[in-house]
Amino acid sequence: MTVVAPSHRLSLWARIGPFSTSDLDRLLWKDRTLFECWTHAASFVPTEDFPIHSAIMRRYPDSLSRSWGYQKAEAKRWIPAHAKLRKEILRELETGPHLLKDFGDRGRGRRSTNAWSESSELATMLVHLQFSGEVMVVGHQGAQNLYGLASNFLPDWVDRTELSQSEAETAGVQRTLRAIGVATQTEINRYLLRGRYLDLKGVLDRLIEQSIVCRVQIEGLRGTRYALASDIDTLRRIESEDWAEEISLIPPFDNMVFHQARTKELYGFDYVREQFLPERKRRFGTYVLPILWGDRFIGRIDPRLDRAAKRLEIKAVHAEPGAPRGRSVSAHLAERIEQLAVFLGAETVVYSDRVPSEWRNALH
Repeated sequence: MTVVAPSHRLSLWARIGPFSTSDLDRLLWKDRTLFECWTHAASFVPTEDFPIHSAIMRRYPDSLSRSWGYQKAEAKRWIPAHAKLRKEILRELETGPHLLKDFGDRGRGRRSTNAWSESSELATMLVHLQFSGEVMVVGHQGAQNLYGLASNFLPDWVDRTELSQSEAETAGVQRTLRAIGVATQTEINRYLLRGRYLDLKGVLDRLIEQSIVCRVQIEGLRGTRYALASDIDTLRRIESEDWAEEISLIPPFDNMVFHQARTKELYGFDYVREQFLPERKRRFGTYVLPILWGDRFIGRIDPRLDRAAKRLEIKAVHAEPGAPRGRSVSAHLAERIEQLAVFLGAETVVYSDRVPSEWRNALH
């Protein structure tokens, strides 16, 4: 659902500001310095990290750990049982990239009855082939994926070094902590290599001995967390006067809110992706963007982009209990929403009357 824009574009905008979406498409489909990969979710990852992902994909489905539950056993049963479909897909892709509809009726009409998908057998096999690294998304036509053989899509300069499982896990931990900052062992296991560690505790212990990773305690929270040692100075700077509070609008699948339990524990912010709920059960809206002010979530907006009218509609603005009041906050929020509108190509911003009274002086 892209009521506003795809979540990955909004995440980039929230972090780096305005950018050209054509530049992102060039990096993905022409330069190929990024590629789409199933990590903790369908994600764009640096192509320079291909050896990390390849080490995991080569072993699929044996690379799945117990945290995947019966999905590992189901994959090991389902893939061999549909070996003919697999061969047919790979043979067709040898002729060039395909959209789902280009495969004809091959497995498309039969529903897949397994733990991986409620879609067709064709779509399910394509998911497995992406997990194994044989097939990649090589482009998009509108909202549809264009599938191709990884061997044809990956550029010649890609590092094809075959890392050991331990080397891949070591790199995976460091990439994870660089992306999400501070995490428990369980949270590390859920991100990037998602449930494909065989010895996560051993990797963490070795990185601590090498002074690459350190254990941290967060006041008010139980349990040990981990961070990159190189990030400790950054944490200290946040406590200094050099750090200024900024306002951001966070999309639904951003790392800060991707795992709802982690977001609630760290920030006291209960975020549900309500676009997947029936309308009658939605409290805040359809495509809700949390408002981050400094290091706390102070509210959320429910936007909708009217592309034909080039209008960004703010259907509702909600303030969290105890959110800061005053024109300073509301003016910054109004400015950020205006910046979002420009990025999306909207020429006007229209607010409904569902705006907190303490922010209404700027949001109208």
